[in-house]
Amino acid sequence: MKTKILVLSTLLSIGIAPVAMAQQGTVNGAAGGAVTGAIVGGPVGAAVGGVAGAIVGSAIDPPPQRVVTYVEQQPMPTERVVVKERIVVGQAVPETVVLSQIPEAPEYSYTVVNEERVIVDPQTRKVVQIIR
Repeated sequence: MKTKILVLSTLLSIGIAPVAMAQQGTVNGAAGGAVTGAIVGGPVGAAVGGVAGAIVGSAIDPPPQRVVTYVEQQPMPTERVVVKERIVVGQAVPETVVLSQIPEAPEYSYTVVNEERVIVDPQTRKVVQIIR
């Protein structure tokens, strides 16, 4: 039994290492999920928790400071955009909300909704950060 755990741990470590170089937030999520999964469900829980944690970890990584600064420096739009839905990190903004691309960081867009500046992943429309 101990041998199986050692082998699984080694395989998980080898599998996570390349990801660590690519996306730090994903790895943090994967590592946290793996630890939680291991506590709850043993080795199988570690594998499942690692995958779930990687997904969550990549969704909540804050954008670089240069992106936040860019969004903060943009003038407030003259037309107010108000939506009934609550704007929450990790949730998508409604399709009716127009996004503005960030020229120096095309992997991010921004908008102003309900008087709040919001940084968004343009591919998924998920909120990455709310600037208050």
